[in-house]
Amino acid sequence: MGWDEFLVLWCGVWGVVAVIGFARSLAGVTKAQRTIRLTGRIERVRAPRHGGSRVGGISVVVSYRDPASGQEVSVTNDGERGEMITSAWEGREIGVSHPRGRPHAYRFSNVPEEPSRGLGWPGFAVFLVYVGLVVLAAVEWGWPWALIGLGGPWAVSGAVHLPGAVRAKNRRVERLAAMETVAGRVVAVLKDVSVDQDDGHTWTTITPVVSFTTREGTAVTAHCTSNLQDPAGAYGRAVTVHYTPADPAEFTLDRAAEHRSEERDVTFNVLVFVVLVATAVVGVVLL
Repeated sequence: MGWDEFLVLWCGVWGVVAVIGFARSLAGVTKAQRTIRLTGRIERVRAPRHGGSRVGGISVVVSYRDPASGQEVSVTNDGERGEMITSAWEGREIGVSHPRGRPHAYRFSNVPEEPSRGLGWPGFAVFLVYVGLVVLAAVEWGWPWALIGLGGPWAVSGAVHLPGAVRAKNRRVERLAAMETVAGRVVAVLKDVSVDQDDGHTWTTITPVVSFTTREGTAVTAHCTSNLQDPAGAYGRAVTVHYTPADPAEFTLDRAAEHRSEERDVTFNVLVFVVLVATAVVGVVLL
């Protein structure tokens, strides 16, 4: 089998996968569509143990109303329960989901989730078809078509995405400027040691936990993985916390550093867009 035949087969197989995926979505039988999505509320936050593990996130007790029985249910995030809860306070709303008919298999998300149509895998299959077509064009008509096929569509996508990225940066900068400032303290430093099963190499992950009380009286406990010097020795250290009043999970210890990070992200997006446009232009010139 030659390269062109293999690529045609590749595109055909993934095209069929995409069609089946979209058909399942239209029929309403995808895994995402069969998932019950609820809004839970944190009722209790358990203080982390200094020197413990970050696995599982901050330990919480969550309550939600079971749509089948109408009763209030209380559960914990012990074990593998979806997204790691890294910021917690009593009264915070988070997402709770479980497969239809299996409420014991519940999972958490940091924010309540909207219903999903389950188009992730079909969309990925379409992407693989696109990659196959680009490679096939390069094989049949010459490698400049690979530059056009890769650079052109992604440049168009970047042109659509870039204004939104700039607006998101501006909104983030506005929120940083409007943040409230309170005193906080590092109440625990978590330590996880991982071992590579192949070569026996070990590496350590240090996760400081910060506690602070907002001006509205909300006691927040959160993992703090950036903008903290010497995190391993930070236990008991007093820190200054800047937080967004509408969502205390959005906080920082260094507003200036966050501002610079936002600027770097936009600059990176612009550079990527320029490279994609240049790639497509080079492909056209070399035809």
